[in-house]
Amino acid sequence: MGVGEESLNNVSNVPGLVFAIFQCMFAAITPALAIGSAAERGRIFPSIIFIFIWSTIVYDPIACWTWNVNGWSNLLGGLDFAGGTPVHISSGTAALAYCLILGKRTGHGTDEFKPHNIANVVLGTVLLWFGWFGFNGGSATDSTTRAAMACTVTNLAAAVGGLTWCLMDYRLEKKLSALSFCSGAVAGLVAITPGSGFVGTPASVAFGFFAGILCNLAVKLKHIFDFDDALDVFAVHGVGGIVGNLLTGIFAQKSIAALDGQVINGGWLDGHWIQLGYQAADSVTGASYSFVVTYLILFIMDKIPGLSLRADPEAEAKGLDETELGELAYYHVDRLVAVNTRTGETKTVKEETIHQQNDTNATIV
Repeated sequence: MGVGEESLNNVSNVPGLVFAIFQCMFAAITPALAIGSAAERGRIFPSIIFIFIWSTIVYDPIACWTWNVNGWSNLLGGLDFAGGTPVHISSGTAALAYCLILGKRTGHGTDEFKPHNIANVVLGTVLLWFGWFGFNGGSATDSTTRAAMACTVTNLAAAVGGLTWCLMDYRLEKKLSALSFCSGAVAGLVAITPGSGFVGTPASVAFGFFAGILCNLAVKLKHIFDFDDALDVFAVHGVGGIVGNLLTGIFAQKSIAALDGQVINGGWLDGHWIQLGYQAADSVTGASYSFVVTYLILFIMDKIPGLSLRADPEAEAKGLDETELGELAYYHVDRLVAVNTRTGETKTVKEETIHQQNDTNATIV
């Protein structure tokens, strides 16, 4: 309401309506990240209700205190260019609450859950990497040198994060895993998000390096504390967001912000030591608020008839694609073929269509 062609607060060349739709992208992707931890056992309809409630009473207040000119973190001096706390820390800790409320997938800890499709992982990472230029660079709200710098440090942090994670896994498996590189690239993108408009290219190497190491190690937390975060949302986004916020307190520079006229005190590189404290305060508050309120939302929802969060065991075993959506990604054909060894002639003895299931590996004979 009341948003049109005029520039936002008369401080940007971008029309208010364009900026509003740009912010809708942040508001839409954040809860989508949060529900990733519920994969393979969380019901779809309750998650839709959750997204509306969560966006309203968790995301909106955090975004307001971070970016609104009257928000407490903004007034305190916290620096968050493109969503370290509102997007990544909030979604990561919400994902942790979600998986704790839901419980572990059937077979978790005994069965081996492998990535569904590595090609899709690579494609998704490519799309995210490209989209992140709009995510971070677009937060400059103008075509300025600062926007170009935000895109440059975003790309570099992602590349370094991917290589770092990949090499960390190489020391264990002696394999250069594409999945490892993709995980590290996303961790680097997450970490550089809050600092993308405040740090230079040398600093972005440190963002990618530390995000790759610390987020990789954070993945081990689900084994130590025995929770089932299916997509490692807490490890990559929650921990990555905290890493990025704190490093912004160290590497933020007045000169980078001044590329489009913003005046800041900078971080440790500029001798502004308290900035790290501001960043820590924002990170802890965002993580605590998101986790506690998310847990309460889910706890209450799960007690309401019709809004139970978890699919029943039969639906979970059959697969939520079929039971919740009525659509399958794949159909497997199990065919038994007899071969005449003298003539080489083949004959189909038995053929059966097997629907995709979570606990079944169908093979073609």
